[in-house]
Amino acid sequence: QVQLVQSGGGLVQAGGSLRLSCAASGRTFGSYAMGWFRQAPGRVREFVAAISWSGGNKDYTDSVKGRFTISRDVAKNTVYLQMNRLKPEDTAVYYCAAREAYGSSWRLATFYDYWGQGTQVTVSS
Repeated sequence: QVQLVQSGGGLVQAGGSLRLSCAASGRTFGSYAMGWFRQAPGRVREFVAAISWSGGNKDYTDSVKGRFTISRDVAKNTVYLQMNRLKPEDTAVYYCAAREAYGSSWRLATFYDYWGQGTQVTVSS
């Protein structure tokens, strides 16, 4: 059974930075796709970024391109989301997700089989 444990997040002023971590366990993740999603109150869960476990493929939603960076540490089985130049509209609960395959549908929440517990990110203006 795959487990995803998130850490990071918190409260930051606009323009600041935060880093989210997602530690994965339970499997060998060589062929996994890992994603980050976020959900603001009253809104649907939306795609933020994704990475293939090999690191060869990355994807970002347009609103975070140039500000957020997704990466992974194979030795630590951990995926990161570095968030810079944060804006109030980035405020949401952030979730990491995993699926044992890379695919073109990785922007869809339904693509993923495993989810982290979520972590709050609040950006004040």
